[in-house]
Formats: sequence, C-alpha cells, structure tokens
Amino acid sequence: MSKKLIPLLRSMRLRTLPLSLAGIITGLGLAAHDHTVRPTVTATTLLTAALLQILSNLSNELGDYLSGTDTDGRTGPAYSLQSGTLSPTDLRTTIIVLAILCCLSGTAMIWLSFGTLLCTEAICLLLLGAAAVWAAIRYTLGRNPYGYRGLGDIFVFLFFGIASVGGTYFVATHTFVPWVLLPASAIGLFSIGVLNTNNIRDMETDAGTRVTIPLKFGLRNARIYQTALIGGGWLLLAFFLLLHGLTPWHWLCVITMPLYIAHLQGVWIYTGRQLDKMLPLLVMTTFLLSCILSLTYIII
Repeated sequence: MSKKLIPLLRSMRLRTLPLSLAGIITGLGLAAHDHTVRPTVTATTLLTAALLQILSNLSNELGDYLSGTDTDGRTGPAYSLQSGTLSPTDLRTTIIVLAILCCLSGTAMIWLSFGTLLCTEAICLLLLGAAAVWAAIRYTLGRNPYGYRGLGDIFVFLFFGIASVGGTYFVATHTFVPWVLLPASAIGLFSIGVLNTNNIRDMETDAGTRVTIPLKFGLRNARIYQTALIGGGWLLLAFFLLLHGLTPWHWLCVITMPLYIAHLQGVWIYTGRQLDKMLPLLVMTTFLLSCILSLTYIII
C-alpha cells in the first residue's frame, strides 16, 4: 500500500485544489461581511469542496484511461494509470471511498449549518450535493460521459461558480441575495478558462476521442473564447464592485489583473506543452483573487 501512496497522490492532482477552493473562499468571505459564519461550517465546506475536486480528478484519470484518451502521445503530464504504477481496480476502490467521504462531509456541513437534515433547505442542498458527486464522477467516466460531448464548460460554470460561491453563501447565511451571482459567475468564467486552456493544449491528442470547444471551433476561436471568458469575468466582477465595493480597499483584488493579462498573452502565443505553465498561472491567480476579495470583505 505504501508503494501506491505516491502514485495515488499524483493522481489526486492536489495542485488543482486552489481552483475548487476559490469559489468557496469567495462565498465565505462575502457571507462573513454581514453575518457570523461558524468555524465548523467553514471547515466542512472547505473539506467537502476539496474532496469533490479529488474525486473528480481520480474519476477523470480512470475515464480517460478506459476510453483510450490517455496514451503515450498525450500532451499533458503522465498519470499513474498510464505509467502502470496504479491499476484501474486501485482507482475504482479509491473513487468509491472518496464518494462516500464526500457524502459524509457534505451531510455534516448541512447538519452543522441548519441543525437538521429534514428542513426544505437542507433537503435541497443534499440533492445539490448528490448532483455534485454525480458530476464529479461522470465527467469522463461511465457511459456517454458529458466531458466527451463538449459539455464540460457548462458543468464547470455551474459547480465551480454558481454552486460554489452562491451555495456556500447560502449554507453560511441561510439567505440568498441576487448580487452574489455576479462574483459567482466571474469565478465560474475563470474556472471555464482553466478547462479551455487545458483543452487548447490537448487539441492534437483529443482529436478523434472526444469533443471539446477548441476542437469544435478551431485554435483561433478557442483563443478568442478564452479572452472572452477572462474579460467577461472581470466585467462581472467590476459590476459587482461598483454595486458593493463600499471602500477603495474592496477594489484591492484588481492588483491580480496583470497576471490574467499575462495568462492571455501566453494563450495567444503558446501551443501544446508550452501551455502547461499557463494552467497553474490561471489557477493560482484566481485563487489569489478570491483570497484578496474575501479578506477585504471580512476585514472591512
């Protein structure tokens, strides 16, 4: 088992966790601005998001391997199934364990927030959690996975943006306000940008095995799409700050904009493996933006 630990950690792709936590951090920060957010709710919300991301990563690797998408010619980094250090059975077992942990953590989060699992709000959140687990597994795993049909962008927007920020805000405050959809949509668009960058990088090896936005519309249009995602996210964020940026300090997150510009420059210049460095840049920039935005609303 110890020999499989390092390959298993590699397959978990822990470097992707900042992106999944960005929306949660944003939602918690906005909630803490006008409400008291309990530490136990904060901890279980962050844990649930992290477990869902790891579940998605493991399911993605298994799905790509079983479908034949992961080959020696793959552009991205090699994972444990491809290298033979883990077997499909190892990953299936881990996926089942992770799915159970996600359900337990999510249920604990809802119970700690509402004090019951039987009220209407709690039941709706349990159903949303079940949908999140399903989406994490079925991205590239199972029959007719939605990730192979060009639908990944929609699910990323809904779960990394709307559900992540808006759902977290609701869990923490038991209220919903329409303006929270602005930062939620911004984080969602930035998250789609991560997926789109990944798909641009893998265009050559993905051809013939799946459908992605870059393969549908071509490299140039995929780059235009990437620019629209980042630009649209910033427009929504700016509109939110105009409405709810109570002091100049709330605009401090704007200091991350040059990093987004650097990312876009790289997307327009690089192809293939050269795009690898543009992925962590966008992930960590979005995480940094969410931390700054959240802190300014907590402190001020």
